[in-house]
Amino acid sequence: MGILSCTNEEKADGYGNFEATEITVSAESAGKLLFLAVEEGQVVEEGTMVGLVDTLSLFLTKQQLLASKQTVYSKSGSVSSQTNVLKEQLKNAVLEFDRVSKMIADGAATQQQLDRGSSQVEVLKKQIKSVQIQQLPIEKEALSFDARIAQIDHQIAQSTLKNPINGTVLGKFAEAGEVVGFGKPLYKIADLEDMLLRVYISETQLPSITIGQDVIVKIDSNDGMKEYNGTVSWVSSTAEFTPKIIQTKEERVNLVYAVKINVKNDGSLKIGMPAEMWIDNLESL
Repeated sequence: MGILSCTNEEKADGYGNFEATEITVSAESAGKLLFLAVEEGQVVEEGTMVGLVDTLSLFLTKQQLLASKQTVYSKSGSVSSQTNVLKEQLKNAVLEFDRVSKMIADGAATQQQLDRGSSQVEVLKKQIKSVQIQQLPIEKEALSFDARIAQIDHQIAQSTLKNPINGTVLGKFAEAGEVVGFGKPLYKIADLEDMLLRVYISETQLPSITIGQDVIVKIDSNDGMKEYNGTVSWVSSTAEFTPKIIQTKEERVNLVYAVKINVKNDGSLKIGMPAEMWIDNLESL
């Protein structure tokens, strides 16, 4: 009886509410929402395709760019063929120049023939250079089309909605058939399997709390108090005034430190639910 009386009079070491990391999934492209396969309360795995924004206009734009790119490459092929022809002519001209040079040494050719051969070699070199200069803007134009096509591919990929985390859908803000814009919130999701309890402790309690420490978490239930194992994951380095939801007016004027505790959810814990933290499990005494 003495132990029970003592337990009932004891106060928890910290009071707070459960939280979860909530993510609002928004549209990354504009267009008609073809489908959005999520509902409130549904558990969705990370990476699951849950929606699609119409990509028809993007697809047609890409086809137009591909056709234009093909036209540019056909120009490039024509210039390349012309360059190859001139290079072959230059090769023959150089061979002829070398042959005439040897003939002059033997007295079988004239200086005029040698000068004519040298002039032809120089002309062909200039022609090749001129054609190659024409190739540069064509190559730059082709690269420009590649960049624009890559941008379209990126936009098409963003039109496919993939769920970012394993979690439970908390709210749905759009329906299939709606026209959505970039940044339009579509649904909210949170990982409810691992909950965070944010509690507040006084400066005198601070030395008894360390990151990684195991604590007891209690919530109200029909049978009294239900217990969970928790692990301290974060301790604030700065003090703050106690939130108004915590304890009495007198205690609210005190400076406290926020503490986050990881708790495995068995399905009973909800966002915003109040809970207590006990550093020592008195029931085991």
